[in-house]
Amino acid sequence: MSRRIAAHVMHEHGEFMDFGGITFTFAAIFLGAAVFASIALYTRQPIIIAYIILGAALGPFGTGLVSNTALVSDAGHVGIIFLLFLLGLDMQPKALLNSMKSSSWVALASSGIYIAIGYAITRGFGFAHNDALLVGAALMFSSTIIGIKLLPTTVLHHKHLGEVLVALLLFQDLIAIVVLVWLQSSDTGTSVIWSVARPLIMLPLLAMGCWAAVRFILIPLIARFDRYHEYIFLLSVGWCLGIAELAALMGLSAEVGAFIAGVAVATSPIAQYIAVSLKPLRDFFLVIFFFSVGAQFDVSALPSVAAAAVVLALSFLCLKPVVYQMLLRGVSESPKLAWNLGFRLGQCSEFALLIAVVALESGRLSPTAHTLIQATTILTLLISSYLVVTRFPTPIASNDALRRD
Repeated sequence: MSRRIAAHVMHEHGEFMDFGGITFTFAAIFLGAAVFASIALYTRQPIIIAYIILGAALGPFGTGLVSNTALVSDAGHVGIIFLLFLLGLDMQPKALLNSMKSSSWVALASSGIYIAIGYAITRGFGFAHNDALLVGAALMFSSTIIGIKLLPTTVLHHKHLGEVLVALLLFQDLIAIVVLVWLQSSDTGTSVIWSVARPLIMLPLLAMGCWAAVRFILIPLIARFDRYHEYIFLLSVGWCLGIAELAALMGLSAEVGAFIAGVAVATSPIAQYIAVSLKPLRDFFLVIFFFSVGAQFDVSALPSVAAAAVVLALSFLCLKPVVYQMLLRGVSESPKLAWNLGFRLGQCSEFALLIAVVALESGRLSPTAHTLIQATTILTLLISSYLVVTRFPTPIASNDALRRD
């Protein structure tokens, strides 16, 4: 079937069937995901990679069967929101705050080092100063979804490694918000100052508002109607998505809002029931997220940035574990934990793709540099996922000895 497949085909009754509709889109994604996941499991390969390859194959730059990338991208974003909400449900606020205190300077120092690495390599390939700076800024983050998804639940919620990893990722998310606000603002000094101050002001306000809403509204409602499972499910979904959108309106990210919404409910006796109820919904949307990563990549544009993308990807994959190991040992973390965390956070982030789009639309980034960020990010996601799944304990390890739930 050609790349420019017809948007409609004649139905048996003479009507047209929409190939861009939501039903066909989801059918193509999940039927294809089932086939590709089966192949991956039979060949003992990470299924996350199968979803990304499927996206490239069926997306607009492949066969074109799934052309509504906006729908797919938005649905995939919901998966990240649910992932962070469920993570927050299992986090103890005191332990998290302690980890964030010791991890704050690690996040800041590592971000500065990664910007310098990205800038130096990109400039070495002849890119302009602004392009090189934005490439470095986009690639300094690690993937929240890969870091959390590939960490066993018992480690994520009950081990020090999980606390440190989450704290680092949260600080990176806040830094990413500052970068995005700056890209969307004017170049005046006041705008730059506000882009830095806004998250620092809004985050405590959102946290206090969530705490009050949970204590005086959510908990009484749950206590009164906890025997109605459907109601608890609807209340949980509404709370998660509502706070995520409120956070976005306040200048934070929806992901940070969802995490705070989860932490605010974490001390409730019903938190674990909510987590179990929403897990299938999270996994449904996460499949779409990984599909969207592959679907957004234009393979035809790769030759122009292939060399730079490969060098950047390999540099970050090799240097991120080393940098994290050095910095974490500087705050008295064990060498074993430092290496483990370094490899798990060795990839670039989904935030890089968002920063690239915003920077391109604002006129601050060239189309070639935008493609470079896309290519590097996807390469690191693919390679890092493979390395972690084959060498460390994960819930989706192909090796039975490494599989941990």
